[in-house]
Amino acid sequence: MADTTTVTPFTLDVPQSDLDDLGRRLRSTRWPERETVEDTSQGPRLAKVQALVEHWATAYDWRRAEALLNGWGQSTTTIDGLTIHFLHIRSAVPSARPLLLTHGWPGSVLEFRHAIGPLTDPEAHGGSAEDAFHLVVPSLPGFGFSGKPTTTGWTLARTARAWSAVMDRLGYTDWFAQGGDLGATVTAELAALQATEDIGLAGIHLNMALFQPTDDEARNASPAEQAMLREGGHYWQELSAYSQQMSTRPQTIGYALSDSPVGLASWIYAMFQDVGGSHDEHGDVEALFTLDEVLDDVMLYWLPNTAASAARAYWEANRTGWANPGTVEHPLTIPVGLSVMPGEYVRRSRRWAERRYSDLVFFNEVARGGHFALLEQPELLVADIRATFRGLR
Repeated sequence: MADTTTVTPFTLDVPQSDLDDLGRRLRSTRWPERETVEDTSQGPRLAKVQALVEHWATAYDWRRAEALLNGWGQSTTTIDGLTIHFLHIRSAVPSARPLLLTHGWPGSVLEFRHAIGPLTDPEAHGGSAEDAFHLVVPSLPGFGFSGKPTTTGWTLARTARAWSAVMDRLGYTDWFAQGGDLGATVTAELAALQATEDIGLAGIHLNMALFQPTDDEARNASPAEQAMLREGGHYWQELSAYSQQMSTRPQTIGYALSDSPVGLASWIYAMFQDVGGSHDEHGDVEALFTLDEVLDDVMLYWLPNTAASAARAYWEANRTGWANPGTVEHPLTIPVGLSVMPGEYVRRSRRWAERRYSDLVFFNEVARGGHFALLEQPELLVADIRATFRGLR
């Protein structure tokens, strides 16, 4: 597909035959036996997944989610031969500044659903007009309704360069960026690109910092930093099987996730279960999210059949050593805001962050919330985003 600078409106209208096929697959599920423990240490519990699937088959309404996406306004453009899908929601406030939001895995553009109103129309949500943003929310390559790479090389750094092209095509020359999970790395890559090419990026906000503490920092960690290291170690040893699988054999898991909607749903549900919420809330998906919120997210993998292509993002990142801009030797110089969620297993201290982000304009240890920060605690995170960028306008 030849590249152009064209931005094309996109309307989502999933064929009813695709929804009928999904219903047939759900009704013919072959279930495993119940887990042999009374907790989630073997993965999502059978009764929980069966309840999720029962709701999916009998009460869930995809057309509601479809109308929500269409109502925000969707577009596509072609970059490096790949279709990039994105939401573009303009604020009615004349002085609004553009803000690029990047999701992670197993997230989607719907990760930001509760923040869109407060960010674009702050006066209606307890803010002031000076806090208004125009939002650009792309689907990562191989995710949602973006195209699926057919060759290797779509790294997170390349994705950042594509995001810069999207902003340029929309006519934005002075803008901000925000991200968590894979989106945090893309956002940091944008900051590194700004340092060398002046792409118009004026500042970033992260709700996850993916740099690794140095050996010296680990040896001299404070008690709070030692707790961060322990919890990160627990996550890697007990909860990261999905990451190791997708980082090394994405095609293998792709066959199962592409064929079985229940397999895909449980694969994603496990993440909502294990890393959603503050530490005292881990494991209780239904207390943190509605079943529709979980299933809307699953559907953005099921309908476009992107389980395998999304998994390959981990394989690409693993090939480059999970490089993340912002090091002690080469810190990011752009203004950075960092929100640390208490339930996030990958947490970093202000002291560590200041060594990687030489202009750390905002740092906050958020009161509640976990990995899906803007979905779980939109009010708290929107306040942090406003505080980060207010002085940079």
